Amino acid sequence: MAQPISITIPHRLGKAEARARIVGGFDRLKSQITAAHIANFTQGWDGDRLTFQAQGLGQTITGRLDVNETDIRMEIDLPAFLANLADKIAGKLRREGQLLLEKKP
Repeated sequence: MAQPISITIPHRLGKAEARARIVGGFDRLKSQITAAHIANFTQGWDGDRLTFQAQGLGQTITGRLDVNETDIRMEIDLPAFLANLADKIAGKLRREGQLLLEKKP
């Protein structure tokens, strides 16, 4: 059974800057994943919603990320195989997301 992860990360960047940073962050992630031949990674935008999917080692992770004016909301569906790691994965995503969306001078 899939294990959902939901994460909300507040920011003070405005929607356009937050989206630009998300685009850059996902581009780096996609490069790292595909360069290491870990998984196939696809993503696409529909308005302010990013949908993504990673497939590898017989497992599929799907997710959605909504960019809002004051926060981003991410929902990820982990396969049962990774369910025991849900808390660790959520913590890592939260930390990395906060760094990515940190307002820099």
